[in-house]
Amino acid sequence: MTTPATLPSGLTVRPATFDDAAAVCALLNEIDLLEIGRTDTELSDVQADLKHPEVDLAHDSWLLFDDGRLIAYGLLWDESGGEQIDTECFALPGRPQAAQHLFELVETRAAERAAANGADRVVVHMPLNIAPTIDLRALRGRGWTTVRRYNSMVRPLSTATDRLPEQPPGVTLRPCLAEEDRRRAHALLQETFADHFDFHPRTYEQWLDDIGAERTDWSLLWIAHVDGVGDAAVLHARNYRASMAWISSLGVLREVRGRGLGSYLLRHAFGHCAALGRDRIGLGVDTGNSSGALALYERHGMTLDFALQTWELIRPAAR
Repeated sequence: MTTPATLPSGLTVRPATFDDAAAVCALLNEIDLLEIGRTDTELSDVQADLKHPEVDLAHDSWLLFDDGRLIAYGLLWDESGGEQIDTECFALPGRPQAAQHLFELVETRAAERAAANGADRVVVHMPLNIAPTIDLRALRGRGWTTVRRYNSMVRPLSTATDRLPEQPPGVTLRPCLAEEDRRRAHALLQETFADHFDFHPRTYEQWLDDIGAERTDWSLLWIAHVDGVGDAAVLHARNYRASMAWISSLGVLREVRGRGLGSYLLRHAFGHCAALGRDRIGLGVDTGNSSGALALYERHGMTLDFALQTWELIRPAAR
C-alpha cells in the first residue's frame, strides 16, 4: 500500500464510523451554508453513505480534525469495477493543508482500488460546487480538471396551479407498490440511462442499496405504459428532504422520446407533491445530456438553484 505524505502538524486523521454521521452532517451543512446559502444535507443521506455495503469505511473514508474539530471529510467508492473510482471530498475554507492531505489520501486509495480491479490507470471523479470551499487552484495544481457540469434545478409548487394532469391517450401510469413493478422500474432506469455520462450498470440489489430502499416511498416511483410499446418511462420522486421534494430520476426510452411522456411525468410529480403539501421541488440534471433534459425542465418552470462540476484526475494505478 502506498503511503501518502506526512500528516500536517496539528491535524489528526482517522476513518469514519457510522456513529460519526451526525458530525459529518453538521460539517456538510456548514459547507452548504457557505456554498449555497442554506443547509441542505440530510442526516439520513449521510447515514446511507456510511452504511452502503460497497464502502469499506476502514479504508475508504477519512475524517480530519484540528484540535478535536472536524474540518474535512472524504469518502470513496467503486461502482465501475474497473478504472473509474468516485469520491466526495469536503473541507472548510482556510484549511489548505487539510484539503491537500485529504486529496493525497483519496488519490492513493483510488489508485489501489483501480489496480485491484485489474486496471492500468485510475480515473477519479469528484463532484464539487462551482464555487466550493476547497481551493480550486490547488486542485488544478494536482492535475484535476473539470469534465462535466450539473445544474440543481428548482420550481415552486402550489395546489392552485399544480394539479394532476390527465393521462395522455394510450398512456397508463402506475406506482411501483409491487416487487415486480420495482424490478421493472429498475430495468427501465438501467436502459434509459445506459448512454449517460458516468453511468455504470447496477444490479437490482445494488440499486436498492443506492436509493436507500428502507426509506423509499414506493408510491412515488411511477412507470408509464404506452399502448403498443409497453412500459416506456419511469420517474422516481422523494419526499423526505426538509428543503423540498426531489426528483431522483426521470427516464424515457429512446424510441418514444418526443411524445410528451417526460412532460407528463414531470407534471404528475408536480401535482402529486403539491398535494402532499410541498411548496418546492428540485432535481439535478447533466447539462451535457444529449436527450435535451435541461430544456425540458426549463420549459416546465424549473430554474437554476446552484451548479456542480465533476472534476477528474487520471493517473497510473498503484501496483
